[in-house]
Amino acid sequence: MLRVYNTLTREKEEFKPLEPGKASIYCCGVTPYNDPHIGNARPFVTWDVVRRYLEKKGYAVHYVQNFTDIDDKIIRRAKEAGETWKELADHYIAEYFKAIDALNVRRADAYPRVSEHIADVLAVIEKLIEKGYAYALDGDVYYSVERFAGYGKLSGRSLDDMQAGARVGVDERKHHPMDFALWKAAKPGEPSWDSPWGKGRPGWHIECSTMSMKYLGETFDFHGGGSDLIFPHHENEIAQAQACTGDDHSFARYWLHNGFITIHDEKMSKSKNNFFTVKDILEKYAGEVVRFFIVQTHYRSPLDFTDERLVEAKTSLARLKNSWDNAAELSSRKDESSGSAKSLLAAAMEAKAAFYEAMDDDFNTALAISHLFSLSKEINIYYNEVTTGAAAFDAANFAKVRAVYAEMAEVIGIFEAKEEKAADGLVDSLMELLLNLRQKAREEKNWALADHLRDELKARGVVIEDTPQGARWKRA
Repeated sequence: MLRVYNTLTREKEEFKPLEPGKASIYCCGVTPYNDPHIGNARPFVTWDVVRRYLEKKGYAVHYVQNFTDIDDKIIRRAKEAGETWKELADHYIAEYFKAIDALNVRRADAYPRVSEHIADVLAVIEKLIEKGYAYALDGDVYYSVERFAGYGKLSGRSLDDMQAGARVGVDERKHHPMDFALWKAAKPGEPSWDSPWGKGRPGWHIECSTMSMKYLGETFDFHGGGSDLIFPHHENEIAQAQACTGDDHSFARYWLHNGFITIHDEKMSKSKNNFFTVKDILEKYAGEVVRFFIVQTHYRSPLDFTDERLVEAKTSLARLKNSWDNAAELSSRKDESSGSAKSLLAAAMEAKAAFYEAMDDDFNTALAISHLFSLSKEINIYYNEVTTGAAAFDAANFAKVRAVYAEMAEVIGIFEAKEEKAADGLVDSLMELLLNLRQKAREEKNWALADHLRDELKARGVVIEDTPQGARWKRA
């Protein structure tokens, strides 16, 4: 039974899909005015794992993620760069896809852009005005928070506390200091669209209420994003959507939020010079390592980003990859017996059950990965038994073990980097050539050349292991 922590109710709940056998997800996307940073990466890797797991459990998943492609930051940055807002947004959307591809994040089913849904936004705003939840003011349109009885239920804040903490200088034209913009009147030189209230553009929050309901319906299963979005963004989304469809209408049924990423225990900030883009990080670490670093920690827990922790993640992933390679090597053997892998298969099934139990507990990847390591250790023990001749190879049972290991790895999203797969054939061919050259040198007792080849490969991150069945190689 899958249980998830719902920010709205502040407790773990059994996941009961709106439609049997289906799961609908909306995740707030980026505002594409800069290269995606490590803080952006965490929710998208997190939801990729959630989606993979739901699919593994048999759900047909419909996953939607938006782009806020028109925004104050985009307008300002485009002006500085001397290009249009669309050119800037298109460029950074392309950079976003490069980043998530490197992190093994599978594409969403839809990536709606705000700029392509202005008519839908206008229709929702008009409905909110008609129902008395919004008001027009000099070309702007504001949401009236006092009209929505449930305002503050997601974040646990009260309007009285919010009003007491409101900034000095708040727009006194508004009915309440916390009223927020649904539509912003156009300023000179800014992009704008026609509306019943004059030229302007959408406010930040209305877009996600509009697009999530358009693509997933007035009620859907999961809504997610970073913890920083709980207030005001997600709070305002609920207010808009439920006012539009009816106060008792649930909108998103489960709200999931990932924890913050800190840099050496400090909040990431350009002013502190600790702001890291995914592109920067990928210059030092493989995308799979960055992904593994993220999923090693439960998604709701804080995650501290340091070089030391990335190195630890790299080392840990290499241990799992070594077992992956050992399993592949065993599976290519021609000899075959039966029975020797029965206990290994039992251990694999036990690890799989524990893995699923951990994932069923609010997608606890940290605990799930520990069971992946347990199976990794058992595979290595069996590999050593077979390659040293202590056990005959049990092909039938081992194939099932390998399938379990692959299934667990697929949920976590490792061992599937596209660039590695594309190059595997050439790399294998070249390494076979080098190993043959080294073997020939050994046969001719040219130990200097054999050792030189081994040492040069090691310096380049390739380890040669001499086994009774011959030499084999692996990445360090």
